[in-house]
Amino acid sequence: MDTRISSVLVAFMLAFISMEASFVQGQGGANLDSHNNKNNGKKGAFDAASTHYSLLTPLPSGQERAFCQARGACNMKTLVCPSQCPKRKPRQNRKRKGCFIDCSSKCEVTCKWRKPNCNGYGSLCYDPRFVGGDGVMFYFHGAKGGNFAIVSDDNLQINAHFIGTRPQGRTRDFTWVQALAVMFDTHTLGIAADRVSHWDDNVDALTVRWDGQTVDVPTDGEAEWRINDEREVVLERTDDTNSVRVTVSGLLEMDVKIRPIGAEENRTHNYQLPAGDAFAHLETQFRFSNLSKLVEGVLGKTYRPDYVSPVKRGVPMPMMGGEDKYQTPSLYSPLCNFCRFQRQPGSAIEGVSQY
Repeated sequence: MDTRISSVLVAFMLAFISMEASFVQGQGGANLDSHNNKNNGKKGAFDAASTHYSLLTPLPSGQERAFCQARGACNMKTLVCPSQCPKRKPRQNRKRKGCFIDCSSKCEVTCKWRKPNCNGYGSLCYDPRFVGGDGVMFYFHGAKGGNFAIVSDDNLQINAHFIGTRPQGRTRDFTWVQALAVMFDTHTLGIAADRVSHWDDNVDALTVRWDGQTVDVPTDGEAEWRINDEREVVLERTDDTNSVRVTVSGLLEMDVKIRPIGAEENRTHNYQLPAGDAFAHLETQFRFSNLSKLVEGVLGKTYRPDYVSPVKRGVPMPMMGGEDKYQTPSLYSPLCNFCRFQRQPGSAIEGVSQY
């Protein structure tokens, strides 16, 4: 009898230690969905993605901690921000990197500037250069003054307004993205770079409008603006000026930075920009949630599971066509030949100005 009791106690202690290890060291455990039920291998609400975690109480040192809820190797692990970047949202954005918690298969914490990575998946930068959801880089020139659907899905549409110039003797425009319109539910979020004659890093050239009303994103305190109407929307400054992170719960996160075309860049690429215009434009990186298998758009289609890029590999500027498929009548219109998104009744359509 004593032997059996001892065996039971030993087994209980081993089970307890195993459970403790799976929390602190992340050694495994059943995959759980958002209701803490076994998902039997099915894709649940907390499927592997970097941001699928719950925040825990920070360490006495101030280092933030996260409990990973993503499927896979990082499931139920606790990740701790390093001392070099103890917080995800440092107050001094320009001088300090933020802690990036990645609960995907990488299962790591790293210190990063919270700005667009123009070589990363879902990026839209330069004149304009994309990196698709498949990791393939391509250029899409659009047209000066044109508007194009970057993403069009059942519950989300993102349009881009292009500015540009065409020097004498050229057959096409040089173009950049000056404004974005993010449409979902009954709402429209507009983000634009103001037209400025001379660039100054210390002057904010960012305009944000929510359902037609100008939004003032604070520069002090938490330096963020948020609203919770149907779904939470957060705009957070990631630098003193001209840089924000936008989060629309359940749909997307995007980092946006405004920059000009400098004199050296103008000379190197022979843009021949007219005087009195810095050609301020957006550099953006998107991270999407819950895109459908039939998503459309210049960038959106590259996230289809069966997508095969048609662009020519190994050339300096692989070109993507499709202007006729994705051009919209205006920045705030969901209509194009291949667009899927349909506005709900009562949607606001006013937004930021374009030029």
